[in-house]
Amino acid sequence: MATPKIGNKAPAFTLKNQEGKSVRLSSFAGEKNVVVYFYPKAMTPGCTTQACGIRDAQAEFDTLDTVVLAISPDPFERLKKFEDKHQLNFILLSDEDHAVAEKYGVWGLKKFMGKEFMGILRTTFIVGKDGKLKHVMDKVKTKTHDQDVIKIIRDTLS
Repeated sequence: MATPKIGNKAPAFTLKNQEGKSVRLSSFAGEKNVVVYFYPKAMTPGCTTQACGIRDAQAEFDTLDTVVLAISPDPFERLKKFEDKHQLNFILLSDEDHAVAEKYGVWGLKKFMGKEFMGILRTTFIVGKDGKLKHVMDKVKTKTHDQDVIKIIRDTLS
């Protein structure tokens, strides 16, 4: 499935957060910009680097009226451990059946150490307060992800 097109409404979803409570994308409409980022697996080196960058930049996201939703196929209990271990201060969402990843076109064939398998293609979507997709980052660098996203928000939504 292809990724959603910029300018269209972001595909709706409701997923459980790290506390096991439902979070709906539409609940932020009209109030917050939303960064929806998909990552392969909690507590792995690249995903931890990416998450800690977002954590450390949280004050900047707040000044930009932006909430961050991080989505992985991990069960919410693992997300809670990830949050606790790294003092994460944003919303982690569990997409165990990867239905939302498929809606966003980020569930696909990956290669690692000579093996092919299906998994999350690390991708970030920026959704405006109007609920429309403003930007898609399909070339995500885990070390600079937070600052790359902040720059895009400043350039496109400010």
